[in-house]
Amino acid sequence: MKRRTAREKALQALFQIDVSSTEASSAIDHVLEGEAGDEYLSKLVLGVVEHKVEIDNLISENLEKWTIDRLATVDRNLLRIAVFELKNFRTEVPANVILDEAIEIAKIYGDDQSSKFINGVLSKVKQKLLND
Repeated sequence: MKRRTAREKALQALFQIDVSSTEASSAIDHVLEGEAGDEYLSKLVLGVVEHKVEIDNLISENLEKWTIDRLATVDRNLLRIAVFELKNFRTEVPANVILDEAIEIAKIYGDDQSSKFINGVLSKVKQKLLND
């Protein structure tokens, strides 16, 4: 499975978990629709679920005039995936690639403003992580 596909399926699984409190493994199985599992997909979903509080705090610190709960579900979970990748896969995937992928996925699944919003928040998170 390509990483773009893994990210999109991770977004779908996390959306499901966020909306209906589904177990992570069930959500992954559901989005795979009978296809073979994917290690990167599993790392993303399980990693975001495991580190959700830490990820949400980092996102919240970089939101202006918003709370994480007020974000659209797609935007919130796309930010979670990208922040998790920025924190854990920077040696494997360049930060700019992580941002570009999140922005492109936002254009597909988000609303008209999602890609700009995602770009703004992730740029701040990236700077914060580079400075820490």
